[in-house]
Amino acid sequence: MSILGLIIVAIVATVILHFIGVFTKSVKLVWIVIIFLWAFGIDVFVSEIKPTGYDEIKKMEGKYPDTDKLIQQAGKKVSFYELLEIKQSYLVHEKEEE
Repeated sequence: MSILGLIIVAIVATVILHFIGVFTKSVKLVWIVIIFLWAFGIDVFVSEIKPTGYDEIKKMEGKYPDTDKLIQQAGKKVSFYELLEIKQSYLVHEKEEE
């Protein structure tokens, strides 16, 4: 799933939670929960991946120039979002070979 798809899902969930808050007359509480959920989601996307993720990147490295370029752009500390981009590029090239 692309980042755009994830953002759309998050916005739809935010709207649904808002209307739940309106229905239960607890809008302030629901918006506090929404803010915490968005903060958690952003934190996950910008946090560094685990060591097993670096092993996956090493396996993908050297096969496709586009994927290698993304790996070089990510640098030494790779975020979760960058890992998703690298995997997506790798899988696109794998499907093209089939």
